[in-house]
Amino acid sequence: MQPRASTWEYREVRFPRGTTREAARVLLTGAAETEHWELDQLRLYPDGRRIVRLRRRVYRMQRTA
Repeated sequence: MQPRASTWEYREVRFPRGTTREAARVLLTGAAETEHWELDQLRLYPDGRRIVRLRRRVYRMQRTA
């Protein structure tokens, strides 16, 4: 049996300037707990914008019979 390469699904979330760290944390925590997303990349720009890339593993079901 060969090990399969991981397959990931990505989602980008943008926060406008003025969004507090607490508000961003609450939204990202909710996505992690309910939809199984994890943090892949965070970009914080000098003007205060945040762009967050989330990822989650895609599981493919194999037929057994």
